[in-house]
Amino acid sequence: METKIAESFQELGLSSIMMKALGKLGYEAPSPIQAQVIPWALQGYDVIGQARTGTGKTASFAIPILEQLDPLRENSKPQAIVLVPTRELAAQVHGEFVKLAEGCPTSVLEVAGGKHMEKQTKRLQQGVQVVVGTPGRVIDHIQRGTLSLSRIWCVVLDEADRMLDIGFRPDIERILRRCPEHRQTLLLSATLADEVKELANRYLFEPVHVDCSKKDMSVDTIEQRYLTVAPERKFETLIALLRREVPPQTIIFCRTKLGTAKLHNQLEKRLYQYPELKHLQIGTIHGNMNQSQRDSVFRQLRDGSLQVLVATDVVGRGIDVSTISHIINYDLPDDCDDYVHRVGRTGRMGRDGIAFTFVAKGQGGTLTEIEHRINRLLILDPLSEQPTNAPRSAASVVAIREQVEIGQAPESFGVASEGEAKRPRLNRMRRSLGEREKRR
Repeated sequence: METKIAESFQELGLSSIMMKALGKLGYEAPSPIQAQVIPWALQGYDVIGQARTGTGKTASFAIPILEQLDPLRENSKPQAIVLVPTRELAAQVHGEFVKLAEGCPTSVLEVAGGKHMEKQTKRLQQGVQVVVGTPGRVIDHIQRGTLSLSRIWCVVLDEADRMLDIGFRPDIERILRRCPEHRQTLLLSATLADEVKELANRYLFEPVHVDCSKKDMSVDTIEQRYLTVAPERKFETLIALLRREVPPQTIIFCRTKLGTAKLHNQLEKRLYQYPELKHLQIGTIHGNMNQSQRDSVFRQLRDGSLQVLVATDVVGRGIDVSTISHIINYDLPDDCDDYVHRVGRTGRMGRDGIAFTFVAKGQGGTLTEIEHRINRLLILDPLSEQPTNAPRSAASVVAIREQVEIGQAPESFGVASEGEAKRPRLNRMRRSLGEREKRR
């Protein structure tokens, strides 16, 4: 299946209402994932979209859904449902739908844990067109009889790999089995692990595969450095790094909830001592915080009133703040994919970004694995404690450099791929069951 890739939103044939909303949001041209997913989605095809967060992935499914919704007065039951792995991502996706829906009355409901069940139930009773939620809370509503999926024509599995990683597969399958057989399914994922492929093979019909992951994974707009540092010197090195960089907005990643809370407290006590840093507002997010506390911190991060966020991998995925300028891996992540998703919090939508990773003695092997994963060598930062013996073997560095210079990526890197209508009644192939039956 080949199609011309649109270079502007006008080429996608969107309604005037949607074009006005996009213009107000400052969206000038579709990102690669948007340009390739939107046309297929508008035609009713099932789609597998492979791309990391921060590439405009949400709009790639929100736009075609919004363009095809029935007015609420004609259908009060949910027509589309978007499943996401975390509460934070649910709030983010909900917000994107609301912004893109400006100009056309649209009812979009966020259904996630940590929110009032009674308020969600009341909204569902009043009528909702789009539901955005986490699998667990969606199942809760289904079991209570407050959420009907009988009129669903589009299901979106966003961050599918992450949802499967954290054990949501049984809930996802229960939800999919409750949806009408003749529906459209859009699966978005940063990676296509075997479990994701199995899910796609079982529940998607002849999906179009849009693969933007190879380009995304190279994180071309992000400068990536590492600092060699002894464990007992990490905090002082962090202070020195912050004083040198004075980041407009940064996320500092720690491995544990306890370590995150400890570092947050240390920074609160020290930053005010330095004139160049005392204006920085510091916040923290970890698993021990309740949802209202986490929502408050994310709001501050988005509106720019928070400049330093100390966090665990709870924000490694599923949060899209385009103003993050710096990422600091105070602790190395548990695996290479977590590194990719952490670093992906900066350099959003083509902006420049920089990431620093602290590496202690004995962690050279992990650093080398990360470099294999991204097919790129990290730069040794001058703030490093200059070691006589590097924390990784010279042979491994030379091997990777040779691969990069001759254009050979390690086998572990990447996956190879293959007139205006009136809104909300655009070309709805998904309505024509006859067409879908022909394709079956």
